[in-house]
Amino acid sequence: MATTSLTAALGARALHTRWLVRAPIQLYRAGLGFLFGSRMLMLQHIGRKSGETRYVVLEVVDRPAPGEYVIVSGFGTRAQWYRNIRTNPQVRISTGTTRNRPGIATPMTGEESATALAHYVRDHPAAWKKLRATIEHATGKPVDTLPMVRLRMAAAPGDGRIG
Repeated sequence: MATTSLTAALGARALHTRWLVRAPIQLYRAGLGFLFGSRMLMLQHIGRKSGETRYVVLEVVDRPAPGEYVIVSGFGTRAQWYRNIRTNPQVRISTGTTRNRPGIATPMTGEESATALAHYVRDHPAAWKKLRATIEHATGKPVDTLPMVRLRMAAAPGDGRIG
């Protein structure tokens, strides 16, 4: 139990270390996002006050359909990226070998979030155990109360999907 608590504390500290959290952004921007596989993505969004382009790398909680991703705001509704997409849902998404694809970010209902979280817990039980402890240690809130967002990529030319 002490090891889990120590791991959660170290993970929480890492989440509050700006340079460490932002390091993957440079890799995505250099075209190396594929190194993180399909469980991570970079979200490009617009600052609600500044109008500046902003970036954040997030873990994918669920992939309910092709070109669709569910992400969680680990720091709740006060996370800057979450506040920005509430103001302007037009985003760009990079994940795997897909780079800079336009998309729409839509906050999910509590019921939709619970379903997505249940899929994550089922599909990634070991990661869930660590992630849950880390986020709850960092935020002081239960993970299942955190807001989730559905990202829908616009269709790429010739992929057969309707954007």
